[in-house]
Amino acid sequence: MNNSRMIMKKAVCTTLLALVSLLVHGQVQPTTALLGGWSGKLDVGGASLTLVLHLEQADGYVEATLDSPDQGATGIGAYKEFLSDDSLSLKVEAIGMTYRARLKDDKLVGTFSQNGFSIPLVLSKGIPEVKRPQTPQPPFPYKTEEVTFRNEADGATLSGTLTWPIRLMGHSGSSKPTVVLLVTGSGQQNRDEELLSHKPFLVIADYLAYRGIATLRYDDRATNASVGGDVKNATTEDFMRDASAGLDYLRSRNEFGKIGILGHSEGGSIAFMLGAQGKTDFIVSLAGPGVKGDTLLAAQSNRILTLSGQTADMTVEKYRQQEAVQQMPWIKWFVDYDPSEDIRQTRCPVFALNGERDCQVISSQNLEAIQRLLPSSEKNLIKEYPALNHLFQHCTTGLVTEYGQIEETIAPEVLNDIAEWLRGL
Repeated sequence: MNNSRMIMKKAVCTTLLALVSLLVHGQVQPTTALLGGWSGKLDVGGASLTLVLHLEQADGYVEATLDSPDQGATGIGAYKEFLSDDSLSLKVEAIGMTYRARLKDDKLVGTFSQNGFSIPLVLSKGIPEVKRPQTPQPPFPYKTEEVTFRNEADGATLSGTLTWPIRLMGHSGSSKPTVVLLVTGSGQQNRDEELLSHKPFLVIADYLAYRGIATLRYDDRATNASVGGDVKNATTEDFMRDASAGLDYLRSRNEFGKIGILGHSEGGSIAFMLGAQGKTDFIVSLAGPGVKGDTLLAAQSNRILTLSGQTADMTVEKYRQQEAVQQMPWIKWFVDYDPSEDIRQTRCPVFALNGERDCQVISSQNLEAIQRLLPSSEKNLIKEYPALNHLFQHCTTGLVTEYGQIEETIAPEVLNDIAEWLRGL
């Protein structure tokens, strides 16, 4: 949840290389003994950022590209100022970055410079392996079904995967299972809410299938297999109508018992908007906002500044004056959105959870507001998890740059609590 609509995966990032959007293609150079992949850690503001350099031969010449996997940036073209068998000098003009290094003891020992700042950077031969041990692997013992549903008002056709659960012992074969519609956070994401090779919605769907609960996860509008629907001018209200169409679709099948929403970040906002309309039987809010958008985003900025070793001096007024707030329809709408009334009008059971180290939707700020505003019910559960970040990973700082470095996709205790709460409805 942030001012560029790049959440989980896509969040405000104050570290180096965050503004990369332009590829600068490298000059051709003769082949070199440095061919291959090189990787290392760049220490910035109390955090580390993985960088990967690729030197690849193409038609007798060498092309250089950079990856910043912790930020989801790959294939950044680098201009080669100099390249030999034991040294190199690279430049990415779009972000004012240079890297100059010499081969020493089988490592590239050099200096990374950007906009007047210089940091030592040592690269070792090889590309780090990305491990995601929780990602489910086929074959699966449960049935999945590819489906589509339509948001007529916005001209959007949403494509997704309906995962049917394994029947549990003691359950009647004729009983209708609970089904959960999974709604992603901000930014256009696929049905797995994929970010930095993590697939949290796939992990959740798999986990719930083994525990007798069905799920429907879908590609966001105009993303992957989903087509139609305005994205450039869309706000959370537009995405809410997509989710509403998903609930309508599930009800139209007449194959399910309780039908509800699990929403992450912006998806949590959508869940409460639909909860206030009485359209969902239950809500699981994963790091959903509980305070007005400008208040949330100012707090987010200050937490990230603090964790990055900078002065936390963002105010609501300063945040609202930023150019992006004035020019981007999504952020312009979001800074004015106050979820208080939607939360007050939500009468269905709610499980609201957040990570104590979440630096995007601050747990103490937002969970307190949700608990205060939500109508009292013995079925409601409000829970903060120690040492978890915005993606509900066990973490050190909670900074966005850690997401890709952490092997865990979602904490097992969170998965267990979601399943047990749903089964207890």
